[in-house]
Amino acid sequence: MSCKSARSQATNEQIETLKNLVENRNFSLEFLWAYPQATGATQQVLNSKVLQAGSSAGAINLIGNSNFLTISGDTISSYLPYFGERRGSVAYSGKDSAIQLEGVLENFKVSEGKHHSYSLSFDARSKSEHFKVVIRLYPNLKSYLTVIGDSRTSISYSGQLIPKT
Repeated sequence: MSCKSARSQATNEQIETLKNLVENRNFSLEFLWAYPQATGATQQVLNSKVLQAGSSAGAINLIGNSNFLTISGDTISSYLPYFGERRGSVAYSGKDSAIQLEGVLENFKVSEGKHHSYSLSFDARSKSEHFKVVIRLYPNLKSYLTVIGDSRTSISYSGQLIPKT
């Protein structure tokens, strides 16, 4: 009896498609799951049955919730639902709870990883905050995003890379 790796191999076409998307910086990401940083307060709130079925304090289903992150050249725009704790003197009006990045990418870096994946890191701003952003992209067009804000606990997302036409 022999064992074979469960990991699927990327095709040359998938590898080339991802390489072109990263080089051209012209794509969007849409997320299916959010993974907030676990703290005592978020555990209590998120376990209080206010989330849709299938969600927990550690993994929140975003299907049916509007969300995106778009990179076009040197600019970014996003609307990412946020689940976590806010720190410092930040307005709690309910209007700015999502992570809404707009503007120019700062300190943009790309590195190629294992199995033809890519890691993109950069700084970005919303109207009132500064964020450190790390995106991991894979040839099967899966994506993983981590956002670290000045006044929020970090949060990660997983989803799909969507080429822009």
